[in-house]
Amino acid sequence: MTKPDFDEIIDRRGTLCSKWDDMQAAYGVLAEDDGLAMWVADMDFRPPAAVQRAVEAVAAHGVYGYPGAHAPYLAAIGWWMANRHGWDIRPGWVLTCAGLVNGVAMALEACTGPGDGVAVMSPVYHAFGRIVRATGRTLLELPLADRDGRYHMDWPRWETMMTGRETMLILCSPHNPGGRVWTPDELREVAAFCRRHDLILVSDEVHCDLVMPGAPAHTVTALAAPEIANRLVTLNAATKTFNIAGAHLGNAIIADDDLRARFRAALAARAISPGMFGMDMVAAAYSPEGAAWVDALVAYLDGNRRLFDRGVNAIPGLRSMPLEATYLSWVDFSGTGMAPAEFIARVEKTARIAANHGATFGAGGDSFLRFNIATPRARVAEAVARLTDAFADLQ
Repeated sequence: MTKPDFDEIIDRRGTLCSKWDDMQAAYGVLAEDDGLAMWVADMDFRPPAAVQRAVEAVAAHGVYGYPGAHAPYLAAIGWWMANRHGWDIRPGWVLTCAGLVNGVAMALEACTGPGDGVAVMSPVYHAFGRIVRATGRTLLELPLADRDGRYHMDWPRWETMMTGRETMLILCSPHNPGGRVWTPDELREVAAFCRRHDLILVSDEVHCDLVMPGAPAHTVTALAAPEIANRLVTLNAATKTFNIAGAHLGNAIIADDDLRARFRAALAARAISPGMFGMDMVAAAYSPEGAAWVDALVAYLDGNRRLFDRGVNAIPGLRSMPLEATYLSWVDFSGTGMAPAEFIARVEKTARIAANHGATFGAGGDSFLRFNIATPRARVAEAVARLTDAFADLQ
C-alpha cells in the first residue's frame, strides 16, 4: 500500500460538500474568507486507493442497473468484524440501510410505537434526538456524569428518571461527542439496565474503528453482553472509518431471528435497498489494504489530537475532554465564565472556525463546542493559533 498523504490540502469548496459549502449558512463562517470547517463529522482525507479503484471499475463498466449480488459485500463485513473486532457474524444477520441515522429510524419504527419513551445518554449525537422526535416518540435524556473530565454512566440517578413508558435505549459506543470508549463492565451494566426495564438496545458503533493509541480497546456490545441478543440491534458502517459517508450505507447486525424480522419489515415497508457504488466501496475498504490504511489514519489522528489538546488546554478556561475514540474533540468553555453566545462569537467571528454548538447535543452540552480534527495537521495548527488569539485576553 502506498503511504497515504493525510497532510495533502484538498479543496472541497464548490463540490456540493456540506462541511465546507454549508458552513456560511449554518455558522456565518465563509470558506472563501479563510474559514475553517470543523463541524460536520467527515474527514478531509481521500479514502484508501482500493475504494477509488472500486468506484472507477463500476464507472468503467458503464451500466448502472439494479445491484443484486450482495455476497462480496457481506463477506467483507464478516471478515472485518472477525479480524478487527473478534466478532464472528453470519451473513444473514446483516440488514443494510441508508446510513446509520436511517438505521436508527428503522429501529424506532420496528421496535417502538408512537408516544413510547426512548432514552439516550446525554449529551449525545444530535441526530438521535431529532429522529426520535420526528417519529413521534418521546425523548428521555439520561445525563452523563462529568467526573475527572470524563463522562461516566450515572445508574443511581438514571433509575429514578425512568417513567415506565420507555421501550428503547440508544447507546453511542464509542461515545460521540465525549470520545469515551465504554468498558466491557460498563456495557454489561447497560445490558442489565435494558433487561430490568425491558428495553430494546440500539448500539451505534460507527466510530468503533477509530480508537486512539493507548486507549482501551473497543468492545462490541454483542460480545460484552451476549445474553441480550434478543433485544440488541448493533448499527455499524464503513462510512466514518473510510470517509465514504456520501455512500449513505450502513448495517444493522441482528442475531435474533424475531428482532431481525421486525427490522426487515420496516425496511421493506419503505423499499430501502443499497446502491451499487456503496456496496463495492465497502467491499474494497474492508480488506487488508483498508486495514493498513486505517492503522495509518489512527496514528495521524492521534498526532492531531495531541496538537489540538495541547494548544486548547493551554488557553485558560478551556478544557478538551480526553479523546479515546472518534476524531471529534469536545471542548468545554465553562471555565471562561462566558455565556455560550460570547464564546461562540469568538470562535466563529474572531477565529473564523465553524464548530458544532454543544447545546445541539442535548442536556449538559451548553458550555461545549465540538471540533472535527480529521483534517490536515496544518489546519489543526492554524485552528489552535486562531483560538489562542481569540481568547488572548484570558492569557
